[in-house]
Amino acid sequence: MRAFVMNAIGETGVAEKERPKPGPNDAILEPTAALICTSDVHTVHGAIGERENLTLGHEAVGVVDEVGSEVEEFAEGDRVAVGAITPDWGSAEAQDGHPSQSGGPLGGWKFANEKDGVFAEYFHVNDADANLARIPDGVADEEAVYVCDMLSTGFAAAENAAIPMGGTVAVFAQGPVGLMATKGAALRGAGRIIAVESVPKRQELAREYGADEVVDFEEVDPVERILEVTDGEGVDGAIEALGSEETLADCVAVTKPGGTISNVGYYGEGETVDIPREAWGVGMAEKDIVTDLCPGGRLRLRRLLRLIDAGRVDPTPMTTHEFDFENVDEAFELMASKEDGVIKPLVRF
Repeated sequence: MRAFVMNAIGETGVAEKERPKPGPNDAILEPTAALICTSDVHTVHGAIGERENLTLGHEAVGVVDEVGSEVEEFAEGDRVAVGAITPDWGSAEAQDGHPSQSGGPLGGWKFANEKDGVFAEYFHVNDADANLARIPDGVADEEAVYVCDMLSTGFAAAENAAIPMGGTVAVFAQGPVGLMATKGAALRGAGRIIAVESVPKRQELAREYGADEVVDFEEVDPVERILEVTDGEGVDGAIEALGSEETLADCVAVTKPGGTISNVGYYGEGETVDIPREAWGVGMAEKDIVTDLCPGGRLRLRRLLRLIDAGRVDPTPMTTHEFDFENVDEAFELMASKEDGVIKPLVRF
């Protein structure tokens, strides 16, 4: 089969590989739709170290092609979504309530990290009964593929921000995760949502997804503006959805004492990340910093698919470009360059 791989840091290509085989609890999927993620770009640029002949990608939906002998919930021909994070649910971390971390730090992140990812004609899913979810008939593949990562991660950002009903929240960066954090905040009853973004198309989508105000950081200081519109109090919760030390510092600065900074940004370079000491109340302002990696699992996926099926959220406006799998390299380069107004490229198989 063909696969789009990372050959070395900074180098990608198409490779011929053996079709994977399932273990007793596993499944083999034939993808129908996938999304390119900025974290794929980080990986190729060396964020997680050297990789050789590693199939890229972690966001895909498809059809079950084969299941292992112990799989009970799924069968050949089922149309399914698979989480970008596929933990081993028997691990100590999963049993302790942290499935994204199963097997150690980031241990639930297997696709295009510990094992081959989804940009191939077939891909392997571990612990299939727990990591797959059937796609409702009323949800198209190009909608369902967003639950794999963008909805799960963005909504987790809003969940972790501890926004009270009617409370205030600032969402820094309106890429796909930030946009879904904005939508998640709206669904959770935030009374005022402030989005920070400079790209006009992303500003427009932020408003569509529930932002009451959009702050253009190229025109005004976002910290000053957010403090101004909150009468100097700051927000109940701030969401970092970029992976930038500067925006993390801004999140700390705009969060009121006792508030929460929810971080889902991917810090793809550097050895440390600094926290502004005074804005953090020299460590005693009761400003919690909570981090998360895309929550996985069948129950999570089913709930997210239900939101799409019920018309509560439509992620497809984030799809700005479409490619056939034969041109996945072009889709990847577009995501790396961030040119042509790209937000999310969809790959069809």
